[in-house]
Amino acid sequence: MFDDLQKRLGTAFRRFRVSGLLTEANMKEGLREVRTALLEADVNFKVVQKFMDRVTAKAVGTQLIKAVRPEQQIVKIVHDELIELMGEADPTVRFEKAGPTVLMLCGLQGSGKTTTCGKLARMLANQGRRPMLVAADLQRPAAVEQLKVIGGQLNLPVFSEANSNPVKVCQDALVEANRQNCDTIILDTAGRLHVDDELMAELVQIEKKVKPHQVFFVCDAMTGQDAVASAEAFNKALELDGVILTKLDGDARGGAALSVRKVTGVPIKFVGKGEKLDQLDPFAPERLAGQILGMGDIVSVVERAQQAVDAEEARRQQERLAKGKFDLNDFRQQIVQMKKMGSVRELMSMIPGLNQLSGEMGGIDAEGEIKRIQGIIDSMTPLERSRPDLIDMARRRRIASGAGVDPSDVSGLVKQFDAMAAIVRSMSQMSMFDKLKALTGLGKAAASNPGARIFAPKVGTGKRLSPKEREKLRKQREKEERKRRREERDRPT
Repeated sequence: MFDDLQKRLGTAFRRFRVSGLLTEANMKEGLREVRTALLEADVNFKVVQKFMDRVTAKAVGTQLIKAVRPEQQIVKIVHDELIELMGEADPTVRFEKAGPTVLMLCGLQGSGKTTTCGKLARMLANQGRRPMLVAADLQRPAAVEQLKVIGGQLNLPVFSEANSNPVKVCQDALVEANRQNCDTIILDTAGRLHVDDELMAELVQIEKKVKPHQVFFVCDAMTGQDAVASAEAFNKALELDGVILTKLDGDARGGAALSVRKVTGVPIKFVGKGEKLDQLDPFAPERLAGQILGMGDIVSVVERAQQAVDAEEARRQQERLAKGKFDLNDFRQQIVQMKKMGSVRELMSMIPGLNQLSGEMGGIDAEGEIKRIQGIIDSMTPLERSRPDLIDMARRRRIASGAGVDPSDVSGLVKQFDAMAAIVRSMSQMSMFDKLKALTGLGKAAASNPGARIFAPKVGTGKRLSPKEREKLRKQREKEERKRRREERDRPT
């Protein structure tokens, strides 16, 4: 989401490469770029003015620390102010000691409110709660059915009533929740395309009759300042307890994320970064500020890996790597695990160094390339995956036919895998710290050469191996395989 803002801020920070003191004169041009970047990201004008006043006051006259470049000190100042702007993290949900806790979700139509109800219910269920979803959106066609489908996917109860009104549905849901021993009720209320009196009157009636313990506004981050204005209107009518930002994985400019707390005074509780029901994260301003400034978010990468990777499978792979084993079956398993963690671009944006490269990928379809590779591997037999050296011309043609690619693509994948497998085996001996250093170093090297492409189209070398050279390469692979098997056999158990 913050790609454009990140690029513009990066341009602004490069203007601060001066020596001595950061004065008002040498900062004027750079800070103007920062201000323009925030305004173009659709951040509220008054918020930008106050933000720039604080940054300027802190930056002017700041003594440069030896061995720290001026732009790095400015980045630190902007980073701290961005965190202050978005407010402290408070992803807590207060639960009642007696009776079910009622959570009411409200927002405009199209903000992802119904999906967010499911995400929130899943998160609370994983925390040991027993939530019930309530279909109180009787305005949008198929809203009730959508919530039922989500409840079925999560194996959670969904309460709905036909030919009723939203207030009665919510009141009857309280009775049913007590009967089913549910300790949390999540109300999916109706939305509109814009704020109107009819919508507010309905929500006020639900609040008056049902008395929800907490009211969350579901805010579409892709609508910029319009979302902030809507949040302000809902807050005046309902006294919101928190905001849930959705579609933070979209292509919008991110103005809502940076403005909503200052304009409404309501804390951001959670952020949604995808359509899947497990993609609701606690709001962490430090991580978001890091992404905006191009610092990455390695903590989120680790957390996603912990959720996506099965502990037993991870142990098995580690044992194989420790023995020098890494074949196409292992590679395919890692592709599957990576896809569970999110898109390639999203993961790259979180890794320091690689986040700068993600914006340079142009029109390259990284997701399509991953699917193509997996398709080729899936077309192989188990033996071919464990012994890629067995893949001759006839096998290449069969695999290519099954995957819908050219035989040369199969050859290219096998050659690239041979090179990658050696790197993976060497990294298996590294500590976690060394792995992160190696990965960050790769990102910095890639960022320093933005013309380089990770998923570059295949380019021929202009030279074809002779039969004699191919035979020599085959014998070399067989020799290495025999050596590996001998070492494995002789290794003490």
